[in-house]
Amino acid sequence: MAGIAAVAAGAGLLGRSEVLQPRRIGTTDIARLNAVLELYRSVDRECGGGLLYREVARFAESVYLMLDWSHPFGITPHLVAAVAAARQLAGWTALDAGRHDDAQRHFVAGERAALTAGNVPLVAMIRYAQAKQLQHLRHNRDALAALQLTHAQLGSDATPAAKALLWGAEAASVAALGDHGTAVRTLGKASDQFERIDKEREPEWMGFYDRGELFAQYGRVYRDMARRDSRHASEAVRWGKDSIAAFGAANVRSTLLNEIGLCSALFLADEPEQALAVGARVLEQVEAMSSKRVIDRVVNLRRDLARHRTLPEVAAFSRALSARASAAA
Repeated sequence: MAGIAAVAAGAGLLGRSEVLQPRRIGTTDIARLNAVLELYRSVDRECGGGLLYREVARFAESVYLMLDWSHPFGITPHLVAAVAAARQLAGWTALDAGRHDDAQRHFVAGERAALTAGNVPLVAMIRYAQAKQLQHLRHNRDALAALQLTHAQLGSDATPAAKALLWGAEAASVAALGDHGTAVRTLGKASDQFERIDKEREPEWMGFYDRGELFAQYGRVYRDMARRDSRHASEAVRWGKDSIAAFGAANVRSTLLNEIGLCSALFLADEPEQALAVGARVLEQVEAMSSKRVIDRVVNLRRDLARHRTLPEVAAFSRALSARASAAA
């Protein structure tokens, strides 16, 4: 963390005091800004937003001031887009840290900047992050409306990755609202677009979206279906395992979130012994993850173990989850 801040300060992107001194900036400064953002993103994926959100917020608000600095007119859209991406990351880390008001403030500022830059795909990415926040807070109807509006507004600017990303997220909200047939069809559309992705034609910040992310949405949908009909539980288990296998080593938080999903799926599939083995691993790994969002998901495991609670080992696991909830309160 201190190392990234030092790099940002050395590049003139983060004041060693509270206020950066205005100066003329150029394309090199924008490249440095984006490079620092990628460093922060890598730490977020590995360690969680709780460790980062204050530092990233300070960085994002610092570079926001650069919009008023002297620069060649031709680089204005690139500068504004980089600043918007910084605010998006600040919102994302705040969401992961459980700072929902701060997250919304940064998302709104980032969306405004992305609109100013005319960067429609980046606007979509920020709205996707907002929808993920709404889903986490269980406001799935609002999340679905936001995603559908975003998809409609993308129009010809929609790349295959953007379409797959948005349709995958839509499917999760649709399933949570109980329309499982539509959810499965929407997943199919997401998969079709995923196979058309050409990484060379996608924005650099879409690099996080991979097969693991797509499979994770399948896992979410089938877990929701299994909660209403246990015949879908085996599919939920399969997609959970597939998503974990597809994530790279750097995607520590995503892997952990899908381990949590797999634990739920195994309880729903009436495999409590396997669920407990995964759950024990989750409780150990969560100690190293600075993410309130992950902790919330761990605590929510209690809803899917209910019919196995009479087993002493499951009852003990449930008590461990309750203790984790109390510690996080």
